[in-house]
Amino acid sequence: MTMRVHVKVRRFDPDTDQSPWWSEHDLDAEPSDRVLDVLNKIKWEQDGKLAYRRSCAHGICGSDAMRINGMNYLACKVLVKDLGSNITVEPLLGLPVIKDLIVDMELFFEHYRSIMPYLVNNDPVPTKERLQSPEEHERYDDTTKCILCAACTTSCPSFWATGDYLGPSAIVQAHRFIFDSRDQAAADRLDILNQSSGVWRCRTIYNCTSACPKEIKVTKAIGEVKKALLFNRF
Repeated sequence: MTMRVHVKVRRFDPDTDQSPWWSEHDLDAEPSDRVLDVLNKIKWEQDGKLAYRRSCAHGICGSDAMRINGMNYLACKVLVKDLGSNITVEPLLGLPVIKDLIVDMELFFEHYRSIMPYLVNNDPVPTKERLQSPEEHERYDDTTKCILCAACTTSCPSFWATGDYLGPSAIVQAHRFIFDSRDQAAADRLDILNQSSGVWRCRTIYNCTSACPKEIKVTKAIGEVKKALLFNRF
């Protein structure tokens, strides 16, 4: 059975608007519809100027992260029935708004690139893949799930306070390589994370863990990086 929903969307077009404003929309939706379905219906049937990112629509690409009813989610994963008849949609916090729900991700990806998000191994190239035991892989398996949606980083008050903070996502990506037994650059990454903009800016608020659409234990991973710095265990 369809339900009537009232949707408020925070809007801003730098070419025409002096400040952000809210558009309001009433429409019918299936309880099993996702917020992305609702936004598509608004754009296709009510307001073609509405701007937002989306791609795979299956929770893999991470492109449609946004603030929904005050929490960071992927719009393609949140069901209307779990939100009720009143839905508020805003862009992610802490990043400049390009238009409506689209934010400028360059600072986020700059932080991501800074932690060397790639395998470093200077040994002679093997004739086959570098083998790893299941136990060695398990050590960092959780942090391989990151899809770079920025939901965790933009839910972090420390990131809101200063964009210099690398943020949870960059630390999660660093964790993935620091604890990889095949990698040889853990010390270099830890040096980067030991700077004033690094891991010590984390205040263990757990917003990042709650916001992660892949259910990564983000705060735990950050804690493990802190321990690696303190006790040189990696």
